[in-house]
Amino acid sequence: MLYPRVSLYALMLAAAGIPLYIHLPRFAAVNLGIGLGLIGTVLLVIRIVDLVQDPLIGWAIDRWPQAQMLFAAAAALGLAVGFPLLFGLPEDISILVLVSVLILLFSAYSLGTILLYGRSATLATKPEAKELMTLAAWREGGQLTGVVVAASAPALFVASGASAQGYPAFGLFLGLLAFLTLILTLPMWRRAPITGEGLSVAGLGQAGALRLLLLALVNSLPVSITSTLFLFFVEDRLQLPGKAGPLLILFFLSAGATVPLWAKFSNRFGPKQTLIIAMPLSIAGFIGAAMLSAGNLSGFALICLTSGAALGADMVVLPAMFSVALTRAGLNASAAFGIWSFAGKLGLALAAFFTLPLLERSGFTPGQPNSTEALRTLTLAYAVLPCILKLGAFGLVLTLPTEASSK
Repeated sequence: MLYPRVSLYALMLAAAGIPLYIHLPRFAAVNLGIGLGLIGTVLLVIRIVDLVQDPLIGWAIDRWPQAQMLFAAAAALGLAVGFPLLFGLPEDISILVLVSVLILLFSAYSLGTILLYGRSATLATKPEAKELMTLAAWREGGQLTGVVVAASAPALFVASGASAQGYPAFGLFLGLLAFLTLILTLPMWRRAPITGEGLSVAGLGQAGALRLLLLALVNSLPVSITSTLFLFFVEDRLQLPGKAGPLLILFFLSAGATVPLWAKFSNRFGPKQTLIIAMPLSIAGFIGAAMLSAGNLSGFALICLTSGAALGADMVVLPAMFSVALTRAGLNASAAFGIWSFAGKLGLALAAFFTLPLLERSGFTPGQPNSTEALRTLTLAYAVLPCILKLGAFGLVLTLPTEASSK
């Protein structure tokens, strides 16, 4: 029952990530009446909090390893309280209250994520490279299931007659999911924690972890941008109202279906070779998205399938490579994954901070008729810029040493 519990905890975190990273910009703009530029600034402020907070969370988990059950409970309870608060906010809410609720949610999300990834060696049946990759497949499979659940829920609530685009009901659902997950997964945190030596820049460098951290940051930027702009691109650029949810589900179903395949391929041929095959699928998807015309549902569905498959490789291979590097070097994993977590969320913050004000300056307004220039800007931000960044990440993968293999 160990790996299924790991998968369930990952499901909870992924279900929390979807509203924070995909629904939040549109929810704040449409339901709360907040400008896109201000939303981008708020998200950047929260990332500044993470700049200090995430490494400290990782340090605390390693400093008090016997308290991992307490940390797991605190993360789940933070999500259980925060989501009903967030999606129940009235339209005239002050920015200070919104920021406070978001800090609670992002802090709980960070704590749960860093704990889950930092305890990879503890939660694996054996702290070996092959077993860490198997654990990663279970974990990312759970995450992708959570993504599908969270992507489907708002539309299901609306179809059931829920008000305010289903968001209040969505918040209650996420809160209940977090509470139930806490109860069902507590036994896995009773395992004796496996810890290592303290972190240093030199130690991370010798382990090859610094190179992987840079790759994680650069590679997070394309998906961060597309996550931030996905609803806008589907509903305003492609003019496919009501199709964003099913397309998002298709994207993550494709990722989930390929996770076991990528894990097996990586164990047999090595993680570097796996990424060299997977990343061009993302690049092709960005090129295809830039060329789509309005109303092309089948074309974008195909792009969701291919880019989702590429995401499956990113999700299972990169964290496992990082875990293997840390475990082989005998380094504290939680503190390192605190930095890893911040690198990923910094990408999300930069995506929101630069793209949302850019769209606002172009005259783009969600849910309203937009000029050709505004829609062209949206296409450049959603497809062209991520394509360039993904090419940069692909170049970094090509420079990885062959020792990075998990074989």
